[in-house]
Parts: sequence; C-alpha cells; structure tokens
Amino acid sequence: MEENKIDSVDEYIMNSPPELHERLEKLRKVIKEAAPDAGEKISWGMPTFVLHGNLVHFAVHKNHIGFYPAPSGIEAFKDELAEYKSSKGAVQFPIAKPLPFELISNIVKFRAAENKKSAEEKLEKKK
Repeated sequence: MEENKIDSVDEYIMNSPPELHERLEKLRKVIKEAAPDAGEKISWGMPTFVLHGNLVHFAVHKNHIGFYPAPSGIEAFKDELAEYKSSKGAVQFPIAKPLPFELISNIVKFRAAENKKSAEEKLEKKK
C-alpha cells in the first residue's frame, strides 16, 4: 500500500486488501460510535481519529491490524489485551481472528474521556 498518497480513511480502506474492507469499515464504525464527536484524518500514513488531540489510529499490516490507542489505552486494558501481542502504545489483532469490537469500543470510550478531561484541565489553567 502506498500510504504516502492516501488522503482519506475511505481511500485507505479502498487501498487495503479487498478481503479486509468490510472488517475495516466495521472498525471505523465502532470507533465513530464510541466517540461520535471525533474527526478522522490520515496521520503517519494511517487512519487517525482525533478528539482534543489524537484519539486512536489503526493500520493494516501483513498479518495483523495494528490498533494504536496511546500508552494509556494499552495500560488501562492490559488484562483484556493480554492474549494479543502489544507494546507501549500498540496492539496487534491477528488478521486470522475476529476483531474484538466490544473491547475496541471500550478503549476508544476510555481514550475519549481521557482526552476530554485533559482538554478541560488545559482550559482551566488558562483561566
């Protein structure tokens, strides 16, 4: 996939392997439902959802779909994510397995609340 030429999430999904289109659209829908006020863009060559800053990203790789909810999102759900390969700010969902949409939704809701709180705190400091 030539990510540097992708300008929208629609384009990203359409340039992904066809067998993943439906799953990626569902992932996008789950994220939007969990954070209805979030915007979307392409950042670092991958679909990015923003709400008071970066919220979550996802990306297609050869054998997995990477999900990037920031280190706080990984830490807060480390027990639920234990069966997946993960690092400080990323988790790998194997392409051969169904995506854990309910877990993803919960992580996105957590991150949205976290970003909202952070934005409110910044606003308070400015007063």
